[in-house]
Amino acid sequence: MMIVGLTGGIGSGKSTVGSMFQKLGVPIYNSDLEAKKLMASSEKIKKDIEALLGKDSYKNGELNKDYIAKLVFNDKKLLKDLNNIVHPAVRHDFKSWCKRQKAPYVIQEAAIIFENGNQEFYDKIILVTAPRNLRIQRVVDRDGISADAVMQRIDNQWPDQEKEKLSDFIIENIGLEATESEVSRIHHKLLKIRA
Repeated sequence: MMIVGLTGGIGSGKSTVGSMFQKLGVPIYNSDLEAKKLMASSEKIKKDIEALLGKDSYKNGELNKDYIAKLVFNDKKLLKDLNNIVHPAVRHDFKSWCKRQKAPYVIQEAAIIFENGNQEFYDKIILVTAPRNLRIQRVVDRDGISADAVMQRIDNQWPDQEKEKLSDFIIENIGLEATESEVSRIHHKLLKIRA
């Protein structure tokens, strides 16, 4: 089975593109969602996060996302340490998920493939891009956070120009129709490669 990475900066529209592939019958593993589930359910991860970021990381047993975001997006070392706790668990979970799939290829949606040096895990990588101002607006609308908070997160990710050099396919996600036809084109290409 071919493993395809789907990546892109915050607000680029990775999940939108992922759901388009899903409509075509491609199994999608959303790393962000699965990471949140693991951070909420794994006692080991909880303990490690509390040791790193303090008891306020969880409120009434729930992940305190605002508290964690405030800490890690202002401190690159803390962010790296948090990723070192969560990402190996997600990687392990993804591998067992792959074993249960019966498709020519699967997609792992992950925001930071290149930043973590994980590109070697994938047979192909699809990068989703969008203009910076559009990305900021999407995240402000979606998450109700300030433009400054979004820019902080963007600054913790590689610029698109760097990611483009290492990607096999690039989807500029500005209009849904154009994006959908690009998804369809890439899907057929991937099926041919797999055949």
